[in-house]
Amino acid sequence: MTDTVIPMTAVTRESLEVFVYDVLRAMGLPEEEARIFGGALVFSELRFHPGHGQGVKKLRRYGDRFARRLVDTSAPFEVVKESPALALADAHNGIGTVAATRAMRLAIEKAKVCGIGQVVVRNSTHFGSSAVHACLGPEAGCIGIALTNAGPEMAPWGGREGVVGTNPWGIAVPTGLGFPAVLDIALTTAGKGMMTWHAREGRKIPLDWALTPEGEETDDPNAAMAGALLGIGQYKGYGLAFMTDVLTGVIGGGGYGLTPYADPAKWDVSHTLLAVDVEWFMPLQEFRQRMDDFAAMCRSRALRPGFSEILIPGEQEARRVARKSTAGIPLENPVLEDLRALAAELGVRTGIAEVGPWLDTTL
Repeated sequence: MTDTVIPMTAVTRESLEVFVYDVLRAMGLPEEEARIFGGALVFSELRFHPGHGQGVKKLRRYGDRFARRLVDTSAPFEVVKESPALALADAHNGIGTVAATRAMRLAIEKAKVCGIGQVVVRNSTHFGSSAVHACLGPEAGCIGIALTNAGPEMAPWGGREGVVGTNPWGIAVPTGLGFPAVLDIALTTAGKGMMTWHAREGRKIPLDWALTPEGEETDDPNAAMAGALLGIGQYKGYGLAFMTDVLTGVIGGGGYGLTPYADPAKWDVSHTLLAVDVEWFMPLQEFRQRMDDFAAMCRSRALRPGFSEILIPGEQEARRVARKSTAGIPLENPVLEDLRALAAELGVRTGIAEVGPWLDTTL
């Protein structure tokens, strides 16, 4: 394989935010849904490597599902049952990102009363990046935790066929560092988006990413795309993904295991959103100071060979957001062309302002 540089163009954050909102409105989304969903897509473009695929490149795919009424763009967020600290909600096959955002807001409200709030959502769809929802917690002085199940892409330990999803976790914690500490991880070593990216760059993948359909480890991203994904930490990742299905779909009365994504018209995804009110335990400022002290402890450790610094979870992403907010958000050239074509098809005249070719080798 030969390394290939994927051409990208930087666009301004402000123009992309307005563009995405206008496109979603043209697709028929109500105002609030368009703001929540559009904001989440741009959030993902800012924070993550474009190979993760959680950003605006999904607009056409979502638009197709909306047009075919495979997702109810104005579905009600129904609270089926609740107590002061708990709630069970039904998303009614609506936009998963919107349902999860509303669930986290409700969890925060409950945490402010009880110290902790938990909302389980069933009958939902893909909720995007878990950090989108977890990061609502620190904005309200809470620790935010977001879990979801997904389609069966990960093989159980010892198996070669998928049975549980990437089942990502997001945990966001207030700090005094200018950004929250954020853990946002899939429970697979990598997703198929990054495998596709490696294939396009002509690079091999690590052997612990995925299996061939025959159950063999492979460093060929194209062979891996046809097989099942592997969990982080070998059997530990499978165990965590299994328990994530329990904490979302099994307990919520929704889909789990082989069920999510099996029916194109009813993805049957389940989420769990939790908020912990820091001030139930101590003043928020004291907590922030303790978090800053903890971060300093981590950063001050002796470095391994080949490393220049130690980061805390979420710090790399915070730097990406700062860099892209000023230098522009890099979009693959075909993605940018497709977005403009999509806008033309929908009669949207809003433009996307270009900064220029993306020349930074870091993503």
